[in-house]
Amino acid sequence: MVKTGEASHLGVQAPGTLTVWPADLKMRATGLDFYYGSRQALYGINLQVPHERITALIGPSGCGKTTFLRVLNRMYETVPQARPSGEVLLDGTDIFSMDVVGLRRRVGMVFQKPNPFPKTIFDNIAYGLRINGMHRGRRLEEAVERSLRRAALWDEVKDQLQKSAYALSGGQQQRLCIARALAVEPEVLLLDEPCSALDPIATAKIEELLFKLKELCTMVIVTHNMQQAARVADYTGFFLLGKLIEFNKTAVIFKTPAKKETEDYITGRFG
Repeated sequence: MVKTGEASHLGVQAPGTLTVWPADLKMRATGLDFYYGSRQALYGINLQVPHERITALIGPSGCGKTTFLRVLNRMYETVPQARPSGEVLLDGTDIFSMDVVGLRRRVGMVFQKPNPFPKTIFDNIAYGLRINGMHRGRRLEEAVERSLRRAALWDEVKDQLQKSAYALSGGQQQRLCIARALAVEPEVLLLDEPCSALDPIATAKIEELLFKLKELCTMVIVTHNMQQAARVADYTGFFLLGKLIEFNKTAVIFKTPAKKETEDYITGRFG
């Protein structure tokens, strides 16, 4: 059994063996299967997400990474006949029994392509705040500024807040989307290949931002860029054909993987 003092070994413990919910564990999936109609996309996923750390999910296209990410805040519910089986806990509470609006307030998501709303920069950030009852005034303005500062975007846009978000560059739009997600102060931030459409300079800014955001929230990032996973992630999981082949501290995954499939993927033998 895992004791509270052993939580630093989350990367190598088998899910389901915890006698208590340790302070540095944020989410846990146990025996998670997932289906799109009759097609099974995930098979028995057991994965722990450490608190205030970055967990990267790597693997070839179509292996289940994004599907798993979308399960964590029930984004799959927009897809007809999509259904999970198994258990996913957030701070020890079953996410499938939670109010979905409350869940998504706690577990935000940033998508692969920047998707700013057709509104001003200010109104993009204020959108979620207004839904949650913060309609106007100095408090709203301060919250918008705080979110833009957290996303390292304030200095670039502070004089353009009433301009369309579409006027921003691709990298700025992605940071705007991160700021929008941060505005409601989520506990977990899911990022689905947030740098895939960006140039190296914009990618470097996003990666630098992720390091700083660890102080604010737990992050799970899907990436095809193994160098990026090695740079930013504390823990890494390797997915293949809908299964989690291996999960451990990032240094272990990339230097001494336990599974041959992981080694073959990392060394470029397939994928």
